[in-house]
Amino acid sequence: MVPVCRTIEEGEKVIKALIENGLKPHMNGLEVYMMCEIPANVILSDQFAKIFDGFSIGSNDLTQLTLGLDRDSGLVAHVGDENNEAVKCMIADVIQVAKKHKRKIGICGQAPSDFPDFAEFLVKQGIDSISINPDVVIKTTSALAKIEKK
Repeated sequence: MVPVCRTIEEGEKVIKALIENGLKPHMNGLEVYMMCEIPANVILSDQFAKIFDGFSIGSNDLTQLTLGLDRDSGLVAHVGDENNEAVKCMIADVIQVAKKHKRKIGICGQAPSDFPDFAEFLVKQGIDSISINPDVVIKTTSALAKIEKK
């Protein structure tokens, strides 16, 4: 999992560095994923999908950077909600691109655990995996299974 990959060139450098150190992508099942946590990752996701095997959406950081806020600041932290339409558009876009390129895509972050409607949104978008907190795993899994059956 490659964190904070800002540009296509950085992504290519990561793969080159892996190869130089004996870790060739796809050899012995090695898959290289990229964290999708900054708006540039979504905007350039078509190109990143040609470099990486999949994505993991870092929804906390993506929300913060999409909305231009500091979640530690009491002045604007209340704005930081993954249910914001701009954030959901970013997430829906990158899921669509991942599917188009036959790349796996998941999400890590607090939102699917805190907001059942957000988890439902992710399933409807076709996300491959969702991380959720242990205290809501049964409740959320049951709710999402019902949605998937529909």
